[in-house]
Amino acid sequence: MGLYTDDFLRMLRNEIRIDQVINILGLETRYIKNFFRFRCPLCYGFHTATNPKTNLGRCFECEKNFNPIDLVMVVTGSDFVDTAEFLKNHIGNTKKI
Repeated sequence: MGLYTDDFLRMLRNEIRIDQVINILGLETRYIKNFFRFRCPLCYGFHTATNPKTNLGRCFECEKNFNPIDLVMVVTGSDFVDTAEFLKNHIGNTKKI
């Protein structure tokens, strides 16, 4: 725990689907006009979206982008190492197909 290769960190950032991370974290979600929305963990609004091409979630109210690592850190209050371990433990359920 603690030492991670660049490739491993890149994999956590890019290959673990942001929508799956949102579900694992138990964030409230809904579909509005056929768009997947999640409750922003910072401002609690639903003016959000995910982009599968960039693997980012975005809150248009806060103007904040979230990658899987950022999102876990914000929601759980975990530090980077605990967040990396959390995501590592969920890789089997969240990797892109």
